[in-house]
Amino acid sequence: MSRIGKQPIEIPEKTEVIVSGGVISVKGPQGELRRTVHPDVSVTVENGAVTVSPLHESILANALWGTYASLIRSMVRGVNEPFVKKLIVEGIGFRAELSGDALILSVGFSHPVKIPIPGDITVSVEKNVITITGISKERIGQFAANVRAVKKPEPYKGKGIRYEGEIVRRKQGKRGVA
Repeated sequence: MSRIGKQPIEIPEKTEVIVSGGVISVKGPQGELRRTVHPDVSVTVENGAVTVSPLHESILANALWGTYASLIRSMVRGVNEPFVKKLIVEGIGFRAELSGDALILSVGFSHPVKIPIPGDITVSVEKNVITITGISKERIGQFAANVRAVKKPEPYKGKGIRYEGEIVRRKQGKRGVA
């Protein structure tokens, strides 16, 4: 039984949820999100709340029950207030800058790394902090992961790109013989 799936998802004011033909669409002040619903899961909208339930008892249906409840909850939240992820570029000479619809990272390679920014995501760079904003939690997280993967923080000096609040475990390094 899914504890997340059992709870109804409240629909705030100015938000509209429509389920038709196996597709759920959520409209709000920030924009609109769509997602296809797996055939093993039933989504219903009634009395200002969305309820998710499995259509039959199987391992797959029970697994998807909580997953779709969480995805729909994120969609409803995203169209009302955008999600934000912050990345910190750390290291001497490391920097990030915006150039049109691309993020350019200079992170110790012989060449700058150019990452195209998707249309539904807003990116801003201030000093050494990259702020990624958008209505889709999934797209924000994936773009942030792609940017971080360019240069993960290394354990000796902590240089690289890390999430805000991420703790980098440090190693001691070489010791001189005493």
